[in-house]
Order: sequence, then C-alpha cells, then structure tokens
Amino acid sequence: MLIDYKKANIYQNDGVLVLENVDFHVDEGEFIYIIGRVGAGKSSLLKTLYFELDVDEAETAVVLNHDVRDLKRKYIPALRRQMGIIFQDFQLLSDRTIHDNLEFVLRATGWRKKDEIEERIMDVLEDVEMEDYADRYPHELSGGEQQRIAIARAILNKPKVIIADEPTGNLDPETASNILQLLRQVTHTGTAVVMTTHNIPLLTQYPGIVYRCADHHVEEITNDYNKIASYQEEADAEEISRVDYSAREDLSM
Repeated sequence: MLIDYKKANIYQNDGVLVLENVDFHVDEGEFIYIIGRVGAGKSSLLKTLYFELDVDEAETAVVLNHDVRDLKRKYIPALRRQMGIIFQDFQLLSDRTIHDNLEFVLRATGWRKKDEIEERIMDVLEDVEMEDYADRYPHELSGGEQQRIAIARAILNKPKVIIADEPTGNLDPETASNILQLLRQVTHTGTAVVMTTHNIPLLTQYPGIVYRCADHHVEEITNDYNKIASYQEEADAEEISRVDYSAREDLSM
C-alpha cells in the first residue's frame, strides 16, 4: 500500500483541526477522487501526503513505507522524488522554455547525463502529445496545454503516486476531459493518482474511488457518487427553472 491513514487528525499550521479520525488508503494503480466543499479540508489532506502539513496524531500514518508521524525532515526530498505533484495554476517557470522547465526538474532530482535527460524529456512530451512545444514558453500555451506540461513534469521521474490539486479547475469541460484521460492512462503503468475536484460529472465519466470531505471527516463514498451526481443534476435543473425568461427582449422581431 502506498498510503495508509487510520484515525489520523489533520491540523492547519495554525493549530486549527481540519479533519479528524481520517481513514484514507491508496494502492498501486488506483485512481482516487477527493471531493467536498471549499474549506472542507481537501487540500489539507493532500498537503499531508507531500509533507507540507505534518500528521502527529494517528493510529497509522504511512506514506511510501515511511511513518510520517516521526518522519525526519532530511528524508522528505527523497520521498518527494517518488511523487508527482500537479497544481491548478500549473506553476511552470515563466522565464524558461518547456524543455528547460523539464530539464530543471530532472537535474534537481539527480539526473546528470545529457543524453538521458534529452531522451526522458522527449518521452514525457510524447506521452502528453506535446512534443512539438518543447521550445515554447509557458505564456505561449493555452491553459490545457500548460496542464499537459504539468502532467509531463509530474511523470518525469516515474512516480509511485501523482497528487493533483484541482487539476481541471481552470479548464473548459472538453479540455478537462482530455486531462482526465491522460491521468487515467498514467494509472495503467501502476502509478496511483489522487486528485481533488469540484467537477462531479467527471466522476461518472471516469469512475474511480471517491472520498468526500465534510464536517471535519473523510468518508469513502465510491458506491454513492452516482447519487451525488444525480443530486447535482437535479439542483442544476432547479436553478435553470428559476430563470425568468419573460423579461428577455423578444429578438424575433
């Protein structure tokens, strides 16, 4: 098992309890969604997975075979090299080309041989169908293209798990669907994907394991997410029914 939390309490840096008695598990090749309202603790849960927040109170809190309750800080860089992290705002280096963004990550994680670096960069760009964009700068790419590069960066070191915080949050529905297809393909290699999302229709289109953050707790609701999707559709339909079309100008004249 890659990640195993049992009865974990998660606090913000200011000491405020965000989530309590968390049971959360990730195995190889799994695709996991974390859903919930803004402020429900989704991002805080993710931050514990890549060691931005500590977990001190838990029956079990293991990430990549390391007990995070007493993890020494010196081990964190090596553990993060076994992860890929994707952010909603991409976090690409704006003053470097796509190629140089990827090269920077590889060199920072211990790659030294130029030919191996070049080969790996082209491999991941081909994986995300962006091989023709190596010499462009981030500002020359659309949001969907930048997120593809963020995925390429995340898989550079063949991680055991990818952690993605709202990776489709700023994207249109079609682009979001394409990004989900890419992430699903990654799981076929054995890499697990853990992502937060507000995009409930994605759960139906690309099924996975579903956890929900609510009322300071985390609950697995994989068998119930269709009910949530139905509820959302009903809510949307109700919202549409409230629109007053009578006040609109008659354009048929």
